[in-house]
Amino acid sequence: MGVSGSGKTTTGKLLAERIHFPFFDADDYHSPANIEKMKAGIPLTDEDRKDWLQSLNELAIHQQTKKGAVIACSALKQSYRDVLQKNIVLSRWFFLEGSMELILERMQKRKDHFMPPALLQSQLDSLEPPASAITIPIDQNPSSIVSTILEYIHTEWEKKE
Repeated sequence: MGVSGSGKTTTGKLLAERIHFPFFDADDYHSPANIEKMKAGIPLTDEDRKDWLQSLNELAIHQQTKKGAVIACSALKQSYRDVLQKNIVLSRWFFLEGSMELILERMQKRKDHFMPPALLQSQLDSLEPPASAITIPIDQNPSSIVSTILEYIHTEWEKKE
């Protein structure tokens, strides 16, 4: 999880590949109306996100009955995370955190993404940093970020044995 431009998709795809789980990008589940709103530089409201969050929760529940999944999602507020993990037996949040300057630089280099850099401040204003997530700085390469996540997962599993 993290604001747009924090590396969720890149990190999520790499993590999913390493642990052999399917990967899902929450951006792919936005309604056309939400995408058009963001393209126009208008921040989404909680009401705009309601159906989107519910559909992501249903996806997570479905994937949980299989093997699990890696889902990259902004999940900016605790209330969003509550919806996303409702009826999920096991979920782990990894918060990709970085400076506004670094994230803005990344967003300005992206091509063909509907989220304009102008909306970054609105995401940062909405962000409620999670108390129960593992926070990972994004000022390292994606492979290092994934290694940090895998270390945490491995350590957690060792504690259960």
